[in-house]
Amino acid sequence: MVVTTIMFVVVTGIVRELGSDLPAPVSAFIRYAFGLVLLAPAIFRMMRNVPEFELIKFSALRGLAHALGVTLWFFAMARIPIAEVTAIGYVTPIVVTIGAAIFLGEKLRLRRMAGVVAGLIGALIIIRPGFQEVSIGQLAQLGTAPLFAASYLMTKSLTGRMSSTDIVVMLTICVTIFLFPLALWDWQWPTMRELGFLFACAIAATFGHYAMTRALAAAPISVTQPITFLQLVWAVALGWFVFGEAVDPWVIVGGTIIVVAASWISYRENQLAKRITPVAGEPKWH
Repeated sequence: MVVTTIMFVVVTGIVRELGSDLPAPVSAFIRYAFGLVLLAPAIFRMMRNVPEFELIKFSALRGLAHALGVTLWFFAMARIPIAEVTAIGYVTPIVVTIGAAIFLGEKLRLRRMAGVVAGLIGALIIIRPGFQEVSIGQLAQLGTAPLFAASYLMTKSLTGRMSSTDIVVMLTICVTIFLFPLALWDWQWPTMRELGFLFACAIAATFGHYAMTRALAAAPISVTQPITFLQLVWAVALGWFVFGEAVDPWVIVGGTIIVVAASWISYRENQLAKRITPVAGEPKWH
């Protein structure tokens, strides 16, 4: 999950560098089309053993939610600061954790909720929200929360029935298909520079989704979500070193809280796992 946060911040930096010259649906479509190229070998392998129709329908529903979320994210990323995009995005882990309890039956242990709350407090310390006019970019990023949460919850549901590679392949195929009409509606030919950045974006995002899928297959979703708060630390660092965005002491304080919260919850879950002893005659899972 830590690798996932790093890869997604790389994607954030690339999209910020691209700016708003390309319409959001066009940028998103090209990024996922490049993802299809990168995943071509895996697609051919999957075609020899096509998933069940029910899994395809479920993957398509996930792809629709993710396609709408990605479009809103590209739109927001070109209009508001990196740290702000990332901080507002922390509405998603809260929705995911609650959704996992409602739809997947996962227990909301105190340490898991404490990790989510502490991470959110750290994010609020960094952005220090005040009374200000809400921009269209902020609204767009806020709109991604329920869409990405639905996508993550459906990913968790699929991890027991499909391989990590097939899940990523189906996501890429479905999102590309759903983005095509949106991109066609507002089509604009990209420059070679833009194509190069979007190809790099596809590499980082595809690897990030694969890492995320492996994480979701290895642990409950309410355990992995607090780790996503590390993404704000990377985002602030990226904004500072690459884009010259100022960093103040409050960012350091909030970032420290986020790192401590994420590290603590991981440590506690690891300690709990070590205490679990398999029943005689049952397999020991690793």
